[in-house]
Amino acid sequence: MRVCELEGRRVGLWGAGREAAATFRALGGPDGVVVATDAPVDAAGREPFPGATFVDGPDAWRALAQTDVVVRSPGISRYREDVAALRAAGVTLTTATNLWFAEHGDECVIGVTGTKGKSTTASLIATLAGAAGARVELAGNIGRPLLDVLHPAARPDVWVVELSSYQLADLDRSPCIGVVVNLYREHLDWHGSEERYVADKLNLLAHEPWAVVLNGRDARLAAVAADESERILFGVDGGFDAVGSTVVRDGVPIVDLRRTALLGEHNALNVAAALTAAEVAGWLPGDPQAALAGFEPLPHRLQTVATDGGVRFVDDSISTTPESAVAALQALAGQPVALLVGGQDRGQDFAPLAAAIAAHGAVRAVVGMPDNGARALEAIAAAAPTQLAADLDDAVARARAALDGTGVVLLSPAAPSYGRFTDFTQRGEHFRRAAQASCASPPGAPR
Repeated sequence: MRVCELEGRRVGLWGAGREAAATFRALGGPDGVVVATDAPVDAAGREPFPGATFVDGPDAWRALAQTDVVVRSPGISRYREDVAALRAAGVTLTTATNLWFAEHGDECVIGVTGTKGKSTTASLIATLAGAAGARVELAGNIGRPLLDVLHPAARPDVWVVELSSYQLADLDRSPCIGVVVNLYREHLDWHGSEERYVADKLNLLAHEPWAVVLNGRDARLAAVAADESERILFGVDGGFDAVGSTVVRDGVPIVDLRRTALLGEHNALNVAAALTAAEVAGWLPGDPQAALAGFEPLPHRLQTVATDGGVRFVDDSISTTPESAVAALQALAGQPVALLVGGQDRGQDFAPLAAAIAAHGAVRAVVGMPDNGARALEAIAAAAPTQLAADLDDAVARARAALDGTGVVLLSPAAPSYGRFTDFTQRGEHFRRAAQASCASPPGAPR
């Protein structure tokens, strides 16, 4: 179904976030659109939907059932009972992602997903392809809704589209090049199980892409590669691979991350993925090192937000899994670290993080934050000194004090932010303000 096919039909938007607002704009902002949400939307939240009818709570489903087509936002799980009930009532359900692919799916689209690193990898691909002379559009889950670039002024040579598991769950066609960076346990509340989460991620590859780029170091993806004829692996001999902070191919250095602002072997693997995808698409620059010289880490991804004497404050708020916190620690090997962990409890297994803390050897303290900080500290207690904080501000103060004037205060929570913050961005911004406040007052002073 294409956007133009919605004209003259009763349309419901399920959700009132960024994706729903982009859908409303793509429709031309018609009167009569129903915007349905679980909770009431305030005046500011209604501004992007002039003329729309808002319904919430128990009335939302009944209003949607009276429409012809419902465009479901990514935050609404496709596995909810009321989704199935709408289908049973004869309502057509689609998504903004599927509407966009109906218009552009036959073009050169590089779709990028993964539990962690997908935004960075997508940005790296766009940077590399642009350096090779391509006209590039970067959009999707990275923060630029696809329907906001439904009709760009100039047709790009390459679309680079970041896709979340929520957007992939019912994707009905694959991009021409599918890239999967990694697969970890995540988002079980939306998907219902780890098996379903993995299957929904891999739906990116289910509709005959002509090339598949996979992480050969990820056991599940390596198994997928065995069943894919047009697969290209990175992270393996013969492909683009990471050796520490250097990306190599057949032993030849290609990109040295020490000459960029990126940190850690996990980012070297992201670069390897991006180089592979750019080469497959035919847009690999002749000098990748030069192409990435000015590349900056995306916000909240191992981003230095403040420095005071010998203490550096690093924001890795994007870390919502223990695996991502492990990668952050590895990127700071040899440096004294005070680590801040904790957030929404999704049953995370902190044993791998405890092992990484012990292996690091210079973790001076691990500070636990609500809501699952206490549970995390139970798993970590044998690996490093631990403290339990009342909140993020308290955690920053405790972490700085534990460093005794030298080292890194690292926010890499290994858990989502929901319940305390709206998202990882708000959590990261709060950390930045707390870090800057800490720098403005002497250690040990009241805050």
